[in-house]
Amino acid sequence: MENEVGHDIADALGVLLRRTTRTQLYSALTEGLGESVDELTYPILSALARIGPRSAADLAAEVGLDRSGVTRRATRLEEAGLIRRDPDPTDRRASLLVLTDEGNRTVAELRRRLAARITDSLDAWPAGEAAAFARSLQRFMAEGPFS
Repeated sequence: MENEVGHDIADALGVLLRRTTRTQLYSALTEGLGESVDELTYPILSALARIGPRSAADLAAEVGLDRSGVTRRATRLEEAGLIRRDPDPTDRRASLLVLTDEGNRTVAELRRRLAARITDSLDAWPAGEAAAFARSLQRFMAEGPFS
């Protein structure tokens, strides 16, 4: 029984973590937010909001891209006024990618859209079950194999 639950969770995580699943979600969330905000740049904005200013090299590891991929996407976001490059105080040769005020507003809208999409998908769940799921998922992330 215990092993079966582990397999069920692993299967669900496999679907959740699939690149196509993420790309479809990011595409839906970014619709209408401008040419520079799309399924390719979403992970950069999201990561900067989550972990704060980072170099392109450090951000690459966080979002699963190489440094040049992060740099290309960051350039698009910089041209749109959503991020800026600040000098890295620990390395004069490097710069940090930082969300601008407009970038923070864009991330807030993306998070609002994501929360609404999740809430809508849970509308048919029995009362209390969604809240229990949220608590269990938070605990799983804190204590499970990803911690």
